[in-house]
Amino acid sequence: MTISKSSLNSIPTCYATVSIGTPTTPLDQKLAAIAGAGFQGIELGFPDLLSYASQTYKKDVDAQDFDTLCEAGRKVGAMCEEAGLKIVMLQPFANFEGWPEGSDGREDAFRRAKGWIQIMRAVGTDMLQVGSTDSPHALSSTSHLASDLRQLCDLLSPHNFRLAYENWCWATHAPNWADVWSIVQQVDRPNIGLCLDTFQTGGGEWADPTTSSGLIELPGSNPRQTLEERFRASLKELGKTIPAEKIYILQISDAYKPREPLDAEVDEQGLRPRGRWSSCLRPVPFDGGYLPVVEVAKAVLETGFRGWFSMEVFDGGPEGKDQEWKDMGAYAKKAMRAHERLLEEAADA
Repeated sequence: MTISKSSLNSIPTCYATVSIGTPTTPLDQKLAAIAGAGFQGIELGFPDLLSYASQTYKKDVDAQDFDTLCEAGRKVGAMCEEAGLKIVMLQPFANFEGWPEGSDGREDAFRRAKGWIQIMRAVGTDMLQVGSTDSPHALSSTSHLASDLRQLCDLLSPHNFRLAYENWCWATHAPNWADVWSIVQQVDRPNIGLCLDTFQTGGGEWADPTTSSGLIELPGSNPRQTLEERFRASLKELGKTIPAEKIYILQISDAYKPREPLDAEVDEQGLRPRGRWSSCLRPVPFDGGYLPVVEVAKAVLETGFRGWFSMEVFDGGPEGKDQEWKDMGAYAKKAMRAHERLLEEAADA
């Protein structure tokens, strides 16, 4: 499929609230910076809603105090409407699928799901992002994973809500786009689709933060060529396999190559190396990263998708340190320039 420049003009722009400032930065300031840079929508990060609720009601609001969070959510919805921002989705809903029947984890997952649906109604969004589980306790059966997600779709359906399923590249059982696409097909519900991500695909299938090269190191006489061929084949398959209507959103970020290879072992918080990499070494494109962001975006556009492009970055600089965030507005504008350049480079000449 030809990717014409004119076809990209209508792509709507989005920015994740967790990708600017800190969890304690006042939410109205984040929204002002995002809107001021020209973005049309936000991904509302649950940590930001929790922080806003705690600041507003001057108490530590529990993550499962859904009555208070819904009350705060209605205020957030009004703030976004005033700022001219659509709440595209609520994120990130983690470690939902795969818990054994009768387990405390499964009971908690469905309790959280019902609470988050209440929040979605309060803030005025119709889409829930679910990341592929990274719990070590998750069952490996894809039929079990699909069954759980099917039940979640059925909880969302009466409200005309959708589920955007994302492959997290450090996930236990579904780290790649092909894994989550297979599961989505098994779920077989009209209100489930994909949340694709340039970092999750490039960082999972091409790069590796635990090697000195920063790349997946394959055996053989010409490992780099083999890697490139394998990655190109995966992107070609993505572009010709997934129907455009089954892609709900594309998240955009790059990644810094770690100064030193990350430890390949799971850390004390139970996080795998790609998860640690994701948390603080993800800048906007064209700003010091090294992932094939343009190539991933082109593959997604090859499907015919022209929906939301959303900046979801976690930028601690090349060292992965916390930012001081002295000028959120300037950073958001840099992100918008990166979005515009990405579309230019993804378009066919």
